[in-house]
Amino acid sequence: MSLPEFVPATQSELARWMAENSAGPKQKLLAVGGRTALHFGFPAACDYQIDLCELTRVIDYPARDMTITVEAGMRIDELQRWLATERQQLPIDIAQPGRATIGGAIACNTSGPRRFGSGTLRDYLIGCSAIDAQGQLFKSGGRVVKNVAGYDLCKLLIGSRGTLAVITQVTLKLKPVPEAQGWWWLTFDTFSEMENVLERLLTSNARPAALEMLDVPAAKLVVTESRLPLPTDSAALAILVEGTAREVAWQLETLRKEVVPFGVQQIEQLLDQEARTLTAALTEFQVPTDEPLTFQANLRPSRCWEFAELANRLDVAVLCHAGNGVIIGQLPEAAASRTQALALLQPLQHFAQTQAGNLQILHCDPEWQADLPMCGEPEPAWPHMQQLKRQLDPHGLLSPGRFIDRMPMSV
Repeated sequence: MSLPEFVPATQSELARWMAENSAGPKQKLLAVGGRTALHFGFPAACDYQIDLCELTRVIDYPARDMTITVEAGMRIDELQRWLATERQQLPIDIAQPGRATIGGAIACNTSGPRRFGSGTLRDYLIGCSAIDAQGQLFKSGGRVVKNVAGYDLCKLLIGSRGTLAVITQVTLKLKPVPEAQGWWWLTFDTFSEMENVLERLLTSNARPAALEMLDVPAAKLVVTESRLPLPTDSAALAILVEGTAREVAWQLETLRKEVVPFGVQQIEQLLDQEARTLTAALTEFQVPTDEPLTFQANLRPSRCWEFAELANRLDVAVLCHAGNGVIIGQLPEAAASRTQALALLQPLQHFAQTQAGNLQILHCDPEWQADLPMCGEPEPAWPHMQQLKRQLDPHGLLSPGRFIDRMPMSV
């Protein structure tokens, strides 16, 4: 059964409506944009959806300053089209760009392959406006890069999944669009050989923008998505470089000389449109498909190869952002029950925890959620996060029970 919706035309209209709700019926509220990430975490027990689909205006675009201010309901592909007119970009890879909104991407702290070279949304969000559960509009940061006054409330909202406030407007720092892009797709007989290459790249003269490690199941899924003629019979390492055409050609040749002696079995180069196609396929890997469960793990980057090796033995498809230690995984179709899913997840979760990391569920059957580590194992910061939730939303009106506020306090 779908929830009733409120579709504000302006920030002010939304602030008034939320203030009236807080003072009166106190309906539980769920902010939505492109609805690409509603499966994250627990389902919120809400009475109303706030649809930000009409908050799509460009407020200010001083291209010479390389910043832009837009409303939070703007779709990612529309934002990138605006920026492309000035040969600029937000260098964050966001899945389903035709549906995903910039506000939703920030609320979920979305990132993709170029996280290694370009950073995350935390590095580009320099100002925002949001409305708290009482209907109070507040602003943090500004429209210039050098702005350090007060507490950085912007960073609190990144990854908050709509539980602290409704993001309505954002100011973003931008980068130029690179002239060219090129990937190496390398296959190896063993993951330890791949780790030797990664260690060599620490002293490389090239500057990779992305380092993606894929076990065999993940390589097959990505290549099927991309429809590129790439080998998938062994584990793969994909290395991206960006820059001018001359810089890309030099970096690709430098990387080839540096990595081939380390047990590379097959090597394929992708440029221009093929490179963009592979970037898109790697980005879309985290989108839930027919597989029964999608998870995200984080651990020490130097241990990614061991995690991938373990996952490969379990027939779990994993894509590792090897330079960052962030891993996206999908269980095989054979994991058709909660018990089977747990049997595959537990060794992977244990390994992540031994490497100062964690594992959380991005998507699964709702009936499985009570027994799975939806938000990972308890961490020391959880009580502070729960306390912040109570301070900003004392009546629990925004996405109640969807995130940390549903978890036990003992950590």
